[in-house]
Amino acid sequence: MKLNKPLLFLVFGIIIVQQGFSQTNRVIDLFPEGTVLHSNINYANDAVQKHLLDIYLPQKVSGKIPLVVFVHGGGWLVNDKYADIGYMKETVAETVSKGFALASIDYRFATQGVFPAQIQDCNRAVSFLVDNADTYGFDKDRIAVMGFSAGGHLASLMGLSKNNDIPDFFVPKTTKAFDFKAVVDFYGPAELILFPGANDAKSPEALLIGAPPLDRPDLAKKASPVTYVDENDPPFLIVHGEKDDLVSPRQSQLLSSWLTVNGVENELIVVKNAPHFGEMFDVEHIRTKVIAFLQRHL
Repeated sequence: MKLNKPLLFLVFGIIIVQQGFSQTNRVIDLFPEGTVLHSNINYANDAVQKHLLDIYLPQKVSGKIPLVVFVHGGGWLVNDKYADIGYMKETVAETVSKGFALASIDYRFATQGVFPAQIQDCNRAVSFLVDNADTYGFDKDRIAVMGFSAGGHLASLMGLSKNNDIPDFFVPKTTKAFDFKAVVDFYGPAELILFPGANDAKSPEALLIGAPPLDRPDLAKKASPVTYVDENDPPFLIVHGEKDDLVSPRQSQLLSSWLTVNGVENELIVVKNAPHFGEMFDVEHIRTKVIAFLQRHL
């Protein structure tokens, strides 16, 4: 069966991830020697297999350490907490080697629960990390979130909505208050109604909210990061491929423009000739920007 372009967005990472919900950590060898792994922690105290996270701690760090929460992509329909680590291995390794803890989280797919299930899961995961900060040595006042594609969308929502009047449906009753000091958004959707598949009931964005965005612009607005931009938001580093034909670079340009209009510190890096994802984003000049951004704000 030939896949149309919207469906390609769903499965772009399947080449990277073929093992589904494996309980064996597939990426620990990509981290610096001595990295301490706490694997497959259930952050919601239930039996849902997508309510798992992994924690990677740098070796021999004294005092409380800053935390980067890592949110995977996959069109809200595929992949897991190992996926983007596989092709961002140099960036991930340097993040930990520079003294940051990293927590990579899973969340329910749109086929398991329509929006806001995904953002609720992400917030619940961070709430767990805050509640257990002393156990793992985190500084709960120095947390950043980094996401890729659909994970960039969720990371942006997490960062933008925490300092606003948070929509009740974003935050489960079990979630505790927390704030992010910085957001790193790799090619995440920012405005769902602008997608070419906005009138297609089978598009990823339609499956996410349970209806084509053009049929339910109210739901599309609630699920779009640009809705929540205001002057109280944390700084953003946004990275997008110039030749991205799955999530248009205009999505990141729009988010950056809204942040700028509201006086929020942000930088947009458009990677020349880069597609939607891949090793072209794990290069030295981008890696240096990401690490410097995290160091500056955490």
